[in-house]
Amino acid sequence: MIRLKDVARRAGVSITTVSHVVNDTRRVAPATLERVQRAIGELGYRPDSVARTLKSNRSHTIGMIVTSAHNPFFSAIIRGVEDHCFANGYSLVLCNADDVEEKQLTYLDTLLDRRIDGLVVMTSRNAPAFLEALTQQNLPTILMDAEPSASPNIGVVNDDSRLGAKLAIDHLLSQGLKDIALLTGPEDHPRSRERLAGALDTLQAAGIEPPAQRIITTNLLADGGFDAMPALLEEKPYPQAVFAFNDLVAIGAIRAAYEWGLRVPEELSVIGYDDIELARYLNPALTTIHQPIYELGATAIAQLIERLEHDRPLEPTLSLAPRLVIRESVFSGRSSAA
Repeated sequence: MIRLKDVARRAGVSITTVSHVVNDTRRVAPATLERVQRAIGELGYRPDSVARTLKSNRSHTIGMIVTSAHNPFFSAIIRGVEDHCFANGYSLVLCNADDVEEKQLTYLDTLLDRRIDGLVVMTSRNAPAFLEALTQQNLPTILMDAEPSASPNIGVVNDDSRLGAKLAIDHLLSQGLKDIALLTGPEDHPRSRERLAGALDTLQAAGIEPPAQRIITTNLLADGGFDAMPALLEEKPYPQAVFAFNDLVAIGAIRAAYEWGLRVPEELSVIGYDDIELARYLNPALTTIHQPIYELGATAIAQLIERLEHDRPLEPTLSLAPRLVIRESVFSGRSSAA
């Protein structure tokens, strides 16, 4: 096993000097730094990460708790987080909690035991006990898809879901589609509540009050969109359009429409939300609201690193703007593509 003294002997410097280079605890003359780094490379020395953490009280590790890394939306978020971590010299430890309170609390304890420097949480629903545990930790944390927190150690990064819903409804109305069904998420899902509020406000501003049977709660998965459609299609008139609160729900809704013999978009228009990669490859390609998914993840880590490296306070709330992407799943007299 190669040790500090071996590197010091090869570089012709003291063990203390090698320690300063390895732990970045004091400035070392450029020529000396070069000799030490060359010796480290030649000998294949690997610092003891546990010892470094104990000495510096920094692990250069970020923890992340998500609902499921298999969901394509979460996968894109994770990519933004991971890339930005790597570019700034941090490792990422990822935990899938499946929105289960016990798993959320267990993974939080596990990550704290690993002495992470910061935490990113992106779950569909945060249990009250989990949120309480977060506020009790003196740990810089970014919540995503969440409500603002009063804790100075917790910042929030979201998309502007009210604006996104407005863009979706405005587009449907601009195509002459007024009988619009809403496939929402659970009532305790923060982004779903915001999208519902934005959709209803926009419809009401146009003089439209959707009946209760046109608003159906889903689990925000493809099977939820599929299972919701019979309630809309068992009785005529069918809605002219469906606004699904994410792309997975839209995919399920389109599949159900085809099984009922309806053509999309000629007989039923469908618009989604998120703009996951699969959306453009559907037939018809999905018109949707584009969330800056990758940028949301990168922004979360940028916030943490500014706090960790420069002691800058976390922004209580950062909101990124979505945009409309017109493809083929909404009826229109003109041909449009993303």
